[in-house]
Amino acid sequence: MSITVYSVSGAPRAWRVLLGLTFKGLTYEVNLLQASKKEHKSTAYLKINPRGTIPSLTYKGIVIRDSMAILAWLDREFPEQPLFGETPMDAANIWQVTLEAADYLRKAVNDLFAPLLVQGESLPARGHQDWEKWQTLAKQLSAECSHLETLLTKHTFLAGDLPSAADAVCFPEICLIERAIKTKSNEMAALGLFSIFSDYPKLAKWKDTVSKLPNVDKTMPPHWIQC
Repeated sequence: MSITVYSVSGAPRAWRVLLGLTFKGLTYEVNLLQASKKEHKSTAYLKINPRGTIPSLTYKGIVIRDSMAILAWLDREFPEQPLFGETPMDAANIWQVTLEAADYLRKAVNDLFAPLLVQGESLPARGHQDWEKWQTLAKQLSAECSHLETLLTKHTFLAGDLPSAADAVCFPEICLIERAIKTKSNEMAALGLFSIFSDYPKLAKWKDTVSKLPNVDKTMPPHWIQC
């Protein structure tokens, strides 16, 4: 029985799982649900994940319903090419970077891009009472990118010289920034984020390095590729 991942195109938490599987060289199937049709809230899916969240993974009767739990399970079930390192210190470092990114980077990206990319909100005019809020969100995202830039001063990847869970968690978020630059260039320029990959060249190089790893291209959101 193969590994099956239930996903929604572009959902960062599910994307983490696909990257973790890819870094480990594992084969898997994707059951792509349509959020617009609320398929993740359907009776059939709720039998797999009563919370109706994405992702879920099934394998030989096992069901795991959280992206971080899935990444941890993968390392126990398939220990080769570990996502959390070989030594206790490796694990501590990778877990720290991974969980910080899952908390702070995920929030910074979501707070800014959920309204801009998903909900279709427009930026207020400069001087409007809400403009400062958007500026604050942009600064928070830039600060998280600056943190990643610092991590990349010593290693090729975020927590060492091999791809790990930290890269699996961060890569979808950074790709969302790139997506926003391509699709909302005026808004990103107004927020001072259009040049973010020039501002953080190590982060840009890391993104390109991860993109070129074997089969990472197959994890990209289908609806992005079709555009």
